[in-house]
Amino acid sequence: MQKLDWLILCATLLSIVVYGVYKTKGSKNVEEYILGNKETNWWTVGLSVMATQASAITFLSTPGQAYHDGMGFVQFYFGLPLAMVVICVTFIPIYNRLKVFTAYEFLEERFDLKTRSLASILFLIQRGLGTGLTIYAPSIILSTLLGWNLTLLNIIIGILVIIYTFSGGTKAVNVTQKQQMFVIMSGMFITFFLILYMLPNDMTFSNAMHIAGANDKMNILDFSFDPESRYTFWTGITGGFFLMLSYFGTDQSQVGRYLSGKSVRESQMGLIMNGFLKVPMQFFILLTGVMVFVFFQFNDVPLNFNPLNKKIIEKSKYADQYHTLEKQLTALTEEKKEYNLLYMDHLNQNYDNPILRNKLVAISGKEKDLREQAKDLISKADNKAETNDKDYVFLYFILNYLPTGLIGLLLAVILSAAMSSSASGLTALASTTAIDIYRRNLKEKKSDKHYVNATKYFTLLWGVIAISFACICALFENLIQLVNIIGSIFYGTVLGIFLVGFYIKFVKANAMFIAACLSQTIIFLIYYFAIYNQPSGQEKLGYLWLNFIGAMLTLILSFTIQLISNQKSNIKA
Repeated sequence: MQKLDWLILCATLLSIVVYGVYKTKGSKNVEEYILGNKETNWWTVGLSVMATQASAITFLSTPGQAYHDGMGFVQFYFGLPLAMVVICVTFIPIYNRLKVFTAYEFLEERFDLKTRSLASILFLIQRGLGTGLTIYAPSIILSTLLGWNLTLLNIIIGILVIIYTFSGGTKAVNVTQKQQMFVIMSGMFITFFLILYMLPNDMTFSNAMHIAGANDKMNILDFSFDPESRYTFWTGITGGFFLMLSYFGTDQSQVGRYLSGKSVRESQMGLIMNGFLKVPMQFFILLTGVMVFVFFQFNDVPLNFNPLNKKIIEKSKYADQYHTLEKQLTALTEEKKEYNLLYMDHLNQNYDNPILRNKLVAISGKEKDLREQAKDLISKADNKAETNDKDYVFLYFILNYLPTGLIGLLLAVILSAAMSSSASGLTALASTTAIDIYRRNLKEKKSDKHYVNATKYFTLLWGVIAISFACICALFENLIQLVNIIGSIFYGTVLGIFLVGFYIKFVKANAMFIAACLSQTIIFLIYYFAIYNQPSGQEKLGYLWLNFIGAMLTLILSFTIQLISNQKSNIKA
């Protein structure tokens, strides 16, 4: 990185922090600190909702996901627009009528304190872990880039977020997320069009898509019913729908965004805006990853995108074997360039040559085989090394091929996204702890100022907890998958509680509590035996199904338990 990159990076991040503190300091009451005085207009609500979900993991992992596996991941979001409609029709009017600070206050109104506390605790566990991940993801970037201590970077990034979140609460998050979304989308659009510019001179966008398609990167829709497939049309509109319904409808990090809207209509319009724009945004980010793949069909590519693995192998006895694989990859890269250029010439003549297409598929297969051999050598050199490099693909491209100035902007994009989602997570964790746990169980009456201060200190506490988790976190197969897996383990049960609360008046408090505990226990067991305990890529169940199963289990068990309870009561009577 050059001085200009550092200047752009530091100026962007510091201006966001300073602006957030300046615009929102001095909250006088709980409503102002947690709900921003309910003064947020609809488009700010929409941008804030989008920015909360669009963490650094989105911009770090999603392009790498597309580079390796293609566009299929976009199916994960197919259930989102429908979830937005359901939340607008049911969730928002109820939350506003009850004038709640958090989603979980509704559960005590509908059921009892123990059900409210259970849902709050499940949320605190999964969101605490998720917020730690949003801090950890950008730390990988700077650690890899600068060789700095990863733990130190987690602390620095966490403190930056805590500063303005502690100062201004929800209003600080809302006002800074507008700037963050502008930085994020500007950087991504500039990068996309720069990749197009950097491709061979006579290559059109259509040709690039044909090359991506020849390598199975443009398979957007999968209508198979295989439950082991992670991303299909059906998992998107079922498991994805239930995940989105739970995330946007019951997760305080999102509920807090639209509860700050000026009115029910403003909140609803903000969510509808998110429903319209989120899928296209994710499609665009994935498409950027596909374009990076096309770019590397004409440029040199490493055996493994993680530069730390290169250092590990160079210090081991397997260095010569690794160098041999690198030479084979170099030769294969030249062959790949030659056939891609030839294929492009045929495309310019409106002829999609099937022989050349098959040749490209064969070359891609050979390249994958070389990469797998490289991963085996890295594992032998250090069995603790993370050989999966999906999260480093976009980072490698940024650092090695983008011009000075844009590198700083793209790193600012990723870090802005990290700050945005982490700040939302901290405010949600703090408000849930303060309102649903602390205030609800405090017997003596306290002033509004006391609860504002308590929420601030809980913000600080959860900031420390999230940083601590980030410091002990290790890479999973892919960061964006890890954060969604964590959510999927908990979201189904919580969503089931809310759905019963909204729609099934027959079920009472005790039946609901027992059913939720049983459902969550079963989900833990299913995850352990069908997913966690299976080799990567050979899971017995796609993790998105956990959302559907958890919600359905909670509904069915609660209804059944209540039915049995009523029958016993009738017998006694």
